[in-house]
Amino acid sequence: MKKTKLKELLNSLTLEEKIGQLIQLSGEFYNASDISLGPQRKLGITQRMVDLSGSVLNVTGAKEIHRLQQKHLAKKGHAIPLLFMSDIVYGYKTVYPIPLGMGATWNPALVKKAYENAAEEAYAGGQQVAFAPMVDLVHDARWGRVLESTGEDPYLNSCFANAMVSGFQSGLEDGKGIVSCVKHFAAYGAVEGGREYNSADMSISNLFQNYLPSYKAAIQAGAKMVMTSLTTLNGVPATADKWLLNNILRKSWGFDGVVISDYASIYELTQHGFALNDQDAAYKALDAGVDIDMKSPCYANGLKPLLEDGRLSESKIDEATWRVLSLKNDLGLFEDPFRGSSEELENQDLLTSSKRKLARELGRESMVLLKNDNKVLPLKAHSNRKIALIGPYADEQSMLGLWAIHGDTKNTVTFKAGISEYVDTDNLVVEKGTDIIRDKDFFIHSGRDEDRVECVISDAATEKLNHDRAIAAAADADVIIFAGGEHTLQSGEAGSRTKLRLPDNQQKLLNELATLGKPIISVIISGRPLVLTDIIADSDAVIEAWFPGIEGGHALADIVFGTYNPSGRLSMSMPYVESQAPIYYNHLSTGRPQKTSQHVGRFVSRYTDAPTGPLFSFGYGLSYGSVIYHKPKIDKTSIKEGESVTLSVAVENPSKIDRTETVQLYFHDEAASVVQPVKRLINFKREIVPAEKTINVVFEVKPKMLGFYNQLGEYIVEPGKFELMVGQNSNETQAVKFYLED
Repeated sequence: MKKTKLKELLNSLTLEEKIGQLIQLSGEFYNASDISLGPQRKLGITQRMVDLSGSVLNVTGAKEIHRLQQKHLAKKGHAIPLLFMSDIVYGYKTVYPIPLGMGATWNPALVKKAYENAAEEAYAGGQQVAFAPMVDLVHDARWGRVLESTGEDPYLNSCFANAMVSGFQSGLEDGKGIVSCVKHFAAYGAVEGGREYNSADMSISNLFQNYLPSYKAAIQAGAKMVMTSLTTLNGVPATADKWLLNNILRKSWGFDGVVISDYASIYELTQHGFALNDQDAAYKALDAGVDIDMKSPCYANGLKPLLEDGRLSESKIDEATWRVLSLKNDLGLFEDPFRGSSEELENQDLLTSSKRKLARELGRESMVLLKNDNKVLPLKAHSNRKIALIGPYADEQSMLGLWAIHGDTKNTVTFKAGISEYVDTDNLVVEKGTDIIRDKDFFIHSGRDEDRVECVISDAATEKLNHDRAIAAAADADVIIFAGGEHTLQSGEAGSRTKLRLPDNQQKLLNELATLGKPIISVIISGRPLVLTDIIADSDAVIEAWFPGIEGGHALADIVFGTYNPSGRLSMSMPYVESQAPIYYNHLSTGRPQKTSQHVGRFVSRYTDAPTGPLFSFGYGLSYGSVIYHKPKIDKTSIKEGESVTLSVAVENPSKIDRTETVQLYFHDEAASVVQPVKRLINFKREIVPAEKTINVVFEVKPKMLGFYNQLGEYIVEPGKFELMVGQNSNETQAVKFYLED
């Protein structure tokens, strides 16, 4: 539809019809008998507003989409198609590793392909908008939603934000792809104490330098929708933050798309104590720039009275309605309300062999080898060594993580299935050993009723039998592979935790296995960096597998048996102990650093009862074979504005196996008008280093890469002395120095 026709449509709408376009309801409001009265009454909106609603949350499948859309368009009044949106966070039916695992690939190009695939599947299933990517930067592993983030670094997160948005929206101009809704704007990942829905408070320079870059990268990649955060930022709820939504997002960054609230967050303005009532909340959210009210009664019941009272002008409603109609028009919904989705397409495009192949590839690249003493890995395939695969994740299909809501665990390749392809039947024994978690209160507090809990937790007799069989199998084996980790419900939204370790029953089993004196390879499933201090002590090799997606079993087996040389590198630091959180590599310099202070002993920045640094640092990860970084070189020691310095480093692989090396470039500003981090990532390159060869990796550094944000949110570059640091992780680097002249 041409813009002139779209304007005519907007001008012909009644006030109620305009307001309807700004309301999003979830699937339970619609069924074959017309309306689910329970949800309607609970929300407190009229049948009329339900009929006029503009978008639907989490209804999927071509058949159901067609039914709802046809029914909606048959109603009296203007036939404006519904917009279907859903949580498609890291895959639709083909589920990939969680985003934190994707971050560990350091491979945005591969991740972009995964999001293209997810968009193709979702398109076939009738979806038009995905609530992803979540680009919140995270420093605190206690927060459950680190699962959805790609990590702790603004530069790396920005690379992935661009890739994910571009992947989702690839083909939009040709009528394919789906709209990317970036979330959660802004700084949701900085919630205090790592506690879900808590407040965030920070300086302007910190906000602009660390937390906003990934959102900006997503907007620059063309994202057409933004979701607000559920929290407050510096005392103002993001859902009503005019400075954030209008001044920064729209005016400074030029975003002209749709802003949507998070689930019920407009209503929650009253809970924050920021609005007096629902009507006041509606005014403040719309005035700040929120176009769509997700699952709350505020717009439905509050906008019309606000207009009648003269507090709100209809032009504000028109602006929001225009943006919603424009998005529907951009998607071609007025010409094709079903946007090409069909059951035939679903049969053709879902869970194809090529998509599974990519899921396997991404799964392999996401896994991080943390320890490999005495080169216990890789194991030799089809050897005569007996392998005992022990643990609650040994043959468990629930490895998708909390936000794979459209995936089916029945499609998951288990560790047993993957490893069985490399080991003869007589040489592999698989035993559960124990449940994933045996804390009944945890499940009840997570919303499970007691009857369902009984199905999840084994009775005492079964638990003892599982334990005894596991120990016996391990005692008879040559090698033990222990597969443990978090339960799905222990991470993700509302999964904040203070104890970031394996459940006690799993740790106890591993401790007992360690007494057998056999080589132990531990594989950890998790949605966050866990404290693995005890796991490392009990294991000869450790692989962080995250929630690896539907091809997790194949991906792990390829690594364990050396078909694939592990290349994953952490995108989030792993703490030595929980009380270190939040912990991250690019912290600000202190006046009394532990290693270089003029003070010694007690009076430096450190803990007295634990290491200061993490167990494993940002960028860390092992591969098979070895690598040597030679001393880096720069082509000049002084540059001016408009010039650049070139750094080169020789990376040698003296071993007899090819490896992929992620060469990481950091810098430090030795003196600035705002105190700067000890180091900051500014570039990286994933390079194949062939066996017994040396490659030369080159980086160009321009002055604009060396700037920072001041306390006014202004990006500035100051002359002075800089260090460039290159290495295989943030903790192991070599430095060269140069000057940026005035």
